[in-house]
Amino acid sequence: MKDSKKFWLVTTDHLEDGLWFRDEKDFAVGMNHVAIQAALTPEVIVVAFILMSNHVHFVFYGTEEDVRAFVNALKSRYSQYLFRKYGINEQLRRNGVQVKEIPADEKDAVRRAVAYVQMNCVAARICSHPSQYPWGTGNVFFNVAGMMGARPVAGLSHRARERMFHSDYTDLPGKWQVSEAGYVLPQSYVAVGYIEELYQSPGQMNYFLNTSSKARRRMEQGEDALPSFKDQVILKALPDLCQSLFQEPDFKRLKAADQTEVLRQVRYRFSANVNQVARVCGISYAEAVRKLDGE
Repeated sequence: MKDSKKFWLVTTDHLEDGLWFRDEKDFAVGMNHVAIQAALTPEVIVVAFILMSNHVHFVFYGTEEDVRAFVNALKSRYSQYLFRKYGINEQLRRNGVQVKEIPADEKDAVRRAVAYVQMNCVAARICSHPSQYPWGTGNVFFNVAGMMGARPVAGLSHRARERMFHSDYTDLPGKWQVSEAGYVLPQSYVAVGYIEELYQSPGQMNYFLNTSSKARRRMEQGEDALPSFKDQVILKALPDLCQSLFQEPDFKRLKAADQTEVLRQVRYRFSANVNQVARVCGISYAEAVRKLDGE
């Protein structure tokens, strides 16, 4: 890796009143858009990443200018998909991005950054280990199973690629592998060899995972760290809940008092905190707090 380039931890702001990914189809499209951007920006190396419901994390290797261009182009491409599918406009354009340099001469700093990214799904109580989370690089490193069930991009027709990638750009390297779930596997373009050499062993990687700031937060939560419902599960159930309570499936069309009751029901039935309640209902954190406090 060239000395002129640097490692970067990139994090988008958590959306308070919306989601990047509403269902598994959205996640798969997001994974494909990361792959597309990796193909379009070969000067940037994707080291690790994770796609969460309302934000994303990346560890990159490249110049700051190229890294920022990568993320902005990814946001722009995925925003087009959100607009076509949901009519959501400019949600991600307003989504802020933090780019923090990781000291390349401190190997532990890179190890900690990768572990921090990988452990987001665990800290969010979605799963107990990053390898159980498919939307990112959680199951990529030290994976002895390899890419089982995958097929090369070259085996897909142009029309099949368009349908799968949801993009007008489909010219990905033919040797890249597509999973049975319909997205390009990160093993195709992520710096797997570098990371495995950096950690040296699965045990060493687990050490950094278990001692990361995300892991410490989960341990401090005690019983609250048990897996809870994903945003997508609650979002799918929300129209039925609104319908059963008030004969109106659209939360936004409910009266203020009825919205408050739905918020309370979501928090009680799904053991959701206020942040999650606000995200799935599409309102701000402040508004959710105000309604739940009865103001």
